[in-house]
Amino acid sequence: MDQRLSFVTLAARDLAASRRFYLDGLGWRAALDVEGEVLMVKVADRVVLSLWDRDAFEAEVGPLADGPGLAPLTLAHNVATREEVDAVLATARGAGADPVHPGQERAWGGYTGYFADPDGYRWEIAWNPGPIGQEVLP
Repeated sequence: MDQRLSFVTLAARDLAASRRFYLDGLGWRAALDVEGEVLMVKVADRVVLSLWDRDAFEAEVGPLADGPGLAPLTLAHNVATREEVDAVLATARGAGADPVHPGQERAWGGYTGYFADPDGYRWEIAWNPGPIGQEVLP
């Protein structure tokens, strides 16, 4: 098996709200948009973010766990500067992201903040000055 990731698929409770957030709010473009079913956005070379209607997602993959707290994952968007972290967080807030945790210096030497999409999935916006952080920048 090749060492790669092709799709990140998230279940959306309200696909229309996700569409408004990602396309209208953040300004992303859909690669595939089937109203009421799925929204796919190419987020990197050979990587797609797929937002599925939650019921259709559950019908295909099986029962989903619900409960208090956050989903045990984060999605990350790395940028080249500290200032870009704050700018992206401001854009997310303007798109309706809530909560938004402001950027802050991290013990490991970077600067990061977080926002939540309409389903509560957390996006980390990060400036990582180390080699692995530079490797993921375009």
